[in-house]
Amino acid sequence: MLIEHRGQRPVVPASAYVAPTAVLCGAVTLGEGARVLHGAVLTAEDGEVRTGADVVIMENALVRGRRRHPALIGNAVLIGPHAHVNGARVEDESFVATGASAFPGAVVGAGSELRINSVLHANSVLAPGTVVPIGWIAAGAPLARLFSPDRHDELWEMQRELDFPGTVYGVPRGTSMRDIMARQSDHFGAHLDDRVIDDRVIDDRPAEDGPGDGPSTD
Repeated sequence: MLIEHRGQRPVVPASAYVAPTAVLCGAVTLGEGARVLHGAVLTAEDGEVRTGADVVIMENALVRGRRRHPALIGNAVLIGPHAHVNGARVEDESFVATGASAFPGAVVGAGSELRINSVLHANSVLAPGTVVPIGWIAAGAPLARLFSPDRHDELWEMQRELDFPGTVYGVPRGTSMRDIMARQSDHFGAHLDDRVIDDRVIDDRPAEDGPGDGPSTD
């Protein structure tokens, strides 16, 4: 399903495949040979989603673009089933496994692996070629540190400086859920004006205009 959102339509090259049960919403641009499988959702809320060439986004994955943090997927990247890439940049030849998550402002360095159910925290930068083990958490900048799930206290010392609520919700830490959700309800209310479209925009840009040359996540 292709959906126009905030006046923007998905851009899909003729060489790409989008499954009938996948959703592309708003300013989403696929690269050559991209494959978006059943149940996957690529949604550009108030910022873009852009993939490079030969990207595979597997079943039920979510890729979300944001105004300050677009979702930029490099070339030859696999986004696994049920993975969550939210306002993050995933550089070339990286592997985001089943259930793995990358949060706004995060960067997955080229050739890295986020293994099953691992997490790259907001505003954290994974060095190229890094492997985050199954279920582990990576947090920190300019280079993320790796934490096993049992090291919560150490992780929190790093995590609380990364401003998750400010980055994701635009509010200071300690803001009530009632206030946060009122803002979120208003934000996602923009979908009330969405329009399902039958045609697709064909991407005829030169092949070199891939996400590797695109905007930063700032």
